[in-house]
Amino acid sequence: MNSTFSDEDRQYLQMGRNHLNNFVNKAAAEIPIKKGRLLEIGAQGRSEVQVAFNGFDIQSFDIVNTHNPDFLGDLTTHNPEIPNQTFDVIACLEVLEHTLQPFDAVAELRRMLRDGGYLIISAPLNFRIHGPIPDCWRFTEFGWRVLLKNFDILKIDELKAPSRPLFPIKYNILAQCNHAKQIRAQDLVFSPVKM
Repeated sequence: MNSTFSDEDRQYLQMGRNHLNNFVNKAAAEIPIKKGRLLEIGAQGRSEVQVAFNGFDIQSFDIVNTHNPDFLGDLTTHNPEIPNQTFDVIACLEVLEHTLQPFDAVAELRRMLRDGGYLIISAPLNFRIHGPIPDCWRFTEFGWRVLLKNFDILKIDELKAPSRPLFPIKYNILAQCNHAKQIRAQDLVFSPVKM
């Protein structure tokens, strides 16, 4: 695999980072709770969440110990050291594409979120393979709706590619946890994408 970033890769990476930072700040402003417990998945030393949610008790979760997370574990399995419905907000930014079982990861995020809590989640769609390896998945808007079928999706925010209609660079999503929801994927109904 060629690890050299092209000029277009660097442009998309910078656009994506700026777009994500803006979304995190908007989500922090829109979420009605201003204090509570927040879990950041795979923070990797980023600071956007810490700055935007400075009124929260913020803890981190990662699969590797490189950045000294508060919780070390695999998001795709049950993590018994975190009780059910512990967190008011979870930020899972640019992580889901690196998991081996994204449906299991979303189920674990839902388990850790209190009923009515908020999930801020993002992943690229139209972006090159990148680290940390493995980089396994890309999710369209339809894919996000399936993954988050048992959440109430409040906002789907897309970063459009300048030259590729209907192939956004990435999606950022704000969703609310709804433990009463038990929707089967095969019962979902989809609307056409706006052209």
